[in-house]
Amino acid sequence: MTTLYIVRHGEARGNVERNFHGWYDSDLTENGRAQISRLPAYFKDIHIDAAYSSDLKRTRETAEIVAKEKGIAVETRADLREIHGGDWEDVPWDDLPVRFPESYGNWLQRPHLLEMPHGERMTAFQDRIYQAVLDIAKKHKDENVLVATHGTAIKVLLCRVRGIPLAAMPGEKWCDNASVTVLEICGDRIKVKVDGDNSHLMDISTLAKQKWWRGGKDGE
Repeated sequence: MTTLYIVRHGEARGNVERNFHGWYDSDLTENGRAQISRLPAYFKDIHIDAAYSSDLKRTRETAEIVAKEKGIAVETRADLREIHGGDWEDVPWDDLPVRFPESYGNWLQRPHLLEMPHGERMTAFQDRIYQAVLDIAKKHKDENVLVATHGTAIKVLLCRVRGIPLAAMPGEKWCDNASVTVLEICGDRIKVKVDGDNSHLMDISTLAKQKWWRGGKDGE
């Protein structure tokens, strides 16, 4: 059995300033660095054989703080990136419904129909993330692997694993920055063992300080 420890990157500038950051390469905030500084303790008694992250700064830095403690290198993969927002990139969330009413409406209510203007289709994005995870698991049979990626990436991945259609994705929860989701993969079977554990964050949780996520409308 292969076990994947999927970590969402620490709090980044877009999470606080409320700008859409998909492929936009934003930095972690001071709070985000405090969040990821708690990850080595979380993984203290967990053996990790390999570490991967998307090639964006916020995920690389998140993975590296754990990998350094484990004495392993981080391999970056572009297919672990967040959804490509195209014209949405670095646009304030409050401006999106005004500038892009059709695609923003799809983001909120019909994600299975969403295609970011000059960006990525949600269906293609889900396929990309799912195939990346399967490929990593195939390379590391019976090992424990750290995978640092993004909020929407984890959400679409869990929908696929649980058999939840993308049309129903708006009703699914968001995981916190620097939270840990654990998947157990045995052959064709994938089990969600842990879903967005943020118990190590407590007072520095991003979601605990923000109200938007309770309605499930935004993400990265």
